[in-house]
Amino acid sequence: MAEESLFWADQIARIVKERVDQDPKLKKIVKDRGYICYDEKTPSGHIHIGSGRGWIIHDTVAKAMRDLGLNARFVLSSDDYDPFDKFPSYLDRSKYEKYLGVPFRNIPSPEPGYESYADYYFTEVTSKFEEFGIEAELESTGQRYINGDFNWAIKIALDNADKIREIYKRIYGKSIGAEKLPFNPICEKCGKIGTTLAYEWDPDREVVKYKCVEDLVPWAKGCGYEGEISPYDGNGKLPWKVEWAAKWPTVGVVFETAGKDHFTKKGSREVAVAIANEVYDFPPPYPSSRTSIGKGYEFFTVGGRKMSTSKGRGVWFADIAEKVPPKILRYLLVRTRPRAVIDFDPYQTNKILLLYDNYDKTERIYFGVEKVNERERAQEKRIYELSYVGKIPSKLPPQLPLGEAAMIVQSVNFDKEKALKIVKKIRKLPEKLSTEDIAYLNDRLDSAIKWVEEFAPEEYKFVVQEKMPEAVKKISEEQKEALKLLADQLSKKEFTKEELEEEIYRIAKETVGSRKFFEASYIALIGKTHGPRLAPFLLTLNREFLVRRFRLEQ
Repeated sequence: MAEESLFWADQIARIVKERVDQDPKLKKIVKDRGYICYDEKTPSGHIHIGSGRGWIIHDTVAKAMRDLGLNARFVLSSDDYDPFDKFPSYLDRSKYEKYLGVPFRNIPSPEPGYESYADYYFTEVTSKFEEFGIEAELESTGQRYINGDFNWAIKIALDNADKIREIYKRIYGKSIGAEKLPFNPICEKCGKIGTTLAYEWDPDREVVKYKCVEDLVPWAKGCGYEGEISPYDGNGKLPWKVEWAAKWPTVGVVFETAGKDHFTKKGSREVAVAIANEVYDFPPPYPSSRTSIGKGYEFFTVGGRKMSTSKGRGVWFADIAEKVPPKILRYLLVRTRPRAVIDFDPYQTNKILLLYDNYDKTERIYFGVEKVNERERAQEKRIYELSYVGKIPSKLPPQLPLGEAAMIVQSVNFDKEKALKIVKKIRKLPEKLSTEDIAYLNDRLDSAIKWVEEFAPEEYKFVVQEKMPEAVKKISEEQKEALKLLADQLSKKEFTKEELEEEIYRIAKETVGSRKFFEASYIALIGKTHGPRLAPFLLTLNREFLVRRFRLEQ
């Protein structure tokens, strides 16, 4: 399937395979380590759902590669050796201000039970990966430094400091400082990495001289210590853009994309690509090459606003997983091409309803229940395969639109047991369902409850009134008579949804017209002039209750 598929992940998988086949250096590294799809994240605070786009892109491409028969792995690294340089709004400044400039892995966790600040925030998101269907090997950049994995890359960078300066000057049009070396030691006195400046490299003794500068950066103060240290085995780190280039040959990366802000002209990817090519003589991973930086993926915004970890803005990855089923979010991210913007605003909109409707349609197409042309069928089938979390069922589950589920749970005051009985009745399902089908329906009912409680606009919310609403006094005598006609019909028999819709429109047409009839019905039941689709809604309610209410007896 992946060999012919036009789906974006399959196209990337084929391109990367072709590049590896044509490059002896990549061929060797892939033989030793497999096809590594790599991503990285600085655990500077709660990580937003926008970062999840990158993780799912890399995971999906790795899966597509495996479908081609390749030994592919998605590796995600915690950039926990980065310095604490911005204060999240939710952090206690009095406790953490003293750690500004310190590597995240060397800062205490905000909560007990974690090794460090970095471990806490990284685990907060990676603990949700199974729910998102993300298969990732997790690693620590800091641990790689400590293990000595970067020692060779650090030596090459320091030996080629002039070449790296020239690359910066060529791209930015200015020197980054004649005395600054491409290495940041951890100060032996205060433990900060964000305030140190390495100014001399002794290649024979393999040590750097450095000073911890008081005013090097505006966000942290150095202690003034001056000394010399080996740059190896975790005594410091490469600057971010040099480190990015060094990671590719160190880890053996063949695919790593990032947000489009990294791929802008004179951006971090351009610098890293140049250093990888000219200093480390290593082909940068797709979508870059030795001669082109390529293009990154578009932003994942909420209400048109780019999300930020440090500013505490957006929707947290861990938080959203508790409210919107991860499999639905994965579906959104898989079906959308990486270079298309996603503006996902679940609050006070119907976007989640539409997302579920699209998911259900894709599922029907996959199982051949909904017929489409061959190209669309192949595309939707591939989306379902790569976005489904867990084992794909052998047959189409008993689908329940989220909007209908939301109506049902509200009709029974969020009693799931009653809701399931109504679902069986309305959907004409067997009384005895399989364990999988019951789990599927309960999951959809749970999602409906969360949507109503967390996201639904007011017009989607309602409460069936136990007592006759006061607003009934305002409806006309003609409307009341029309309701009584419907009550008479309801007292005679059980209706199917189709029969009830036909009866409602017949009575409305013969009496006060559709608008006034619907308005009167909703006022009598929920005290509002608008509500869910009337016929399905009425079928969720007790028939005797409806008869009494429409006769205005209760």
